[in-house]
Amino acid sequence: MEYGYARVSSKDQNLGRQIAAFKAQGIKAQNVYCDKKSGKDFDRTYYKRLVRRMKEGDVLFITELDRLGRNYAEILEQWQYLTKQKKINIVVLDMDLLDTRNTSDLVHTFMVDLVLQILSFVAQKEREANRERQAEGIKIAKENGVVFGRPIKCDQDEFREIYRQYATSGMRVEIICEALNISRSTFYRYVKNYKITR
Repeated sequence: MEYGYARVSSKDQNLGRQIAAFKAQGIKAQNVYCDKKSGKDFDRTYYKRLVRRMKEGDVLFITELDRLGRNYAEILEQWQYLTKQKKINIVVLDMDLLDTRNTSDLVHTFMVDLVLQILSFVAQKEREANRERQAEGIKIAKENGVVFGRPIKCDQDEFREIYRQYATSGMRVEIICEALNISRSTFYRYVKNYKITR
């Protein structure tokens, strides 16, 4: 049986290109499993279902290696588990060399293992670099006055006055929240932000 596995990192990303690639390979729609989740680990609902369903001799198609995952050690471990323990063949569509169906050729098997190690290492390094770039971007944005989080629901002057009353007269938080139409957690978040920016 032939299966396809597609993955994107977030809910607003599209799986269409990967699904179309599986259709072009003649894989039935009911045999395509998709997750909208990060590739940092293999704790993914549909991936787990797929692995449970596959049996010896089945073929798993993925469009690119990083669709399988982005953690170097876990990709290698998962690849070994699928190919050696479950005896499932894997085909990576964007790289002809990563096709385990030709296991009778020792040189080919060696090349698959070598390329897999290099590519999974690159996938992890790319993930780490993305994380560093994101953290750097957030830091620069904060230094330039960008405020992250949900927008404030009430006017700053209005909140300042209410906070003064809260701090001096001990006005109950429930009354403040009702007056501003905000939750308690939102109120405490405003207080924290107010203390930082004051």
